[in-house]
Amino acid sequence: MKFTAEQIAGILEGEVVGNPNAEVHELSKIEEGKKGSLTFLSNPKYNGFIYKTEATITIVNKTFEAEAEIKTTLIKVDDAYMAFSKLLEFYDHAKGNKIGIEQPSVISENTKYGKNLYLGSFSYVGLNVVIGDDVKIYPNCFIGDNVVMGDNVIVFAGAKVYSETVIGNNCTIHSGAIIGADGFGFAPNTDGTFKKIPQIGNVMIEDNVDIGSCTTIDRATMGSTIIRKGVKLDNQIQIAHNVEIGENTVIAAQTGIAGSTKIGKNGMIGGQVGIAGHLIIGNNVRIQAQSGVGRNIKDDEILQGSPTFGYNDFSKSYVYFKNLPKIVADIEELKKQILKQKKRE
Repeated sequence: MKFTAEQIAGILEGEVVGNPNAEVHELSKIEEGKKGSLTFLSNPKYNGFIYKTEATITIVNKTFEAEAEIKTTLIKVDDAYMAFSKLLEFYDHAKGNKIGIEQPSVISENTKYGKNLYLGSFSYVGLNVVIGDDVKIYPNCFIGDNVVMGDNVIVFAGAKVYSETVIGNNCTIHSGAIIGADGFGFAPNTDGTFKKIPQIGNVMIEDNVDIGSCTTIDRATMGSTIIRKGVKLDNQIQIAHNVEIGENTVIAAQTGIAGSTKIGKNGMIGGQVGIAGHLIIGNNVRIQAQSGVGRNIKDDEILQGSPTFGYNDFSKSYVYFKNLPKIVADIEELKKQILKQKKRE
């Protein structure tokens, strides 16, 4: 796809300084810009590159003033970084704007779908599924019976959505994600074996949720595992049965959340965090990477460590921990001095 500077300025509500007919067909970093590419400049420490870049068009802030000759055509906007992000979103939508049902694929009985559906080849859609408008389901996907999916949902190749799952509008599910598999529920028998507890609940995902590659969200034993609106999940996260994650909480990769734990809104959870089951985590909580949480957490706490404790206390304690050999040596020396003093007495 090719775009002119004038077209791009129209999308971004910007002003062209240079050739309005300059054309681009790819994106680049400013330091790697070449003919036919579009780039942006928002960080002043990269200003030097604008005088060297070969990029055909560069998006800049309105406040930018060239201090030397430049080759690139400028598009001036209020916020270059946000404008470039908007353009990336536009480009991504245009690039992925596929429509139609590829073959071979299966759409089972009583399924309803809205306008502009894209269903990739080798995908399966089960019985009584309801799919909204402008949904993209890429090849090799599985959509189970009775799934309900809102508008503008993207399910990337190889993702699996088990039966009864409910997905809101504007959600993205990346490749390899599995939504609605059985929760880890087993009851011990007297002979040491385990009996499986049927998992008859479902998963409910509200609007504007992103689910990373190879992330797994288990169905509830009864009721629902709930992912509230605006939640962003990184790759390779495990969310167990009956967990609830509050709105606008973000969770980094390789975090595991055990069954029936409730996490509040606007939280930030780092990578490789482990959270035990049946806990209540408050709103606005920050949990640093590789922490282990085994207790309820109040609103606004910042935590680190395994088991976790207050971030400031952890930082102070860590200073002592690093100096522990010296501290022990000092204590031993004090003990010797005390013994000597006692002998003199």
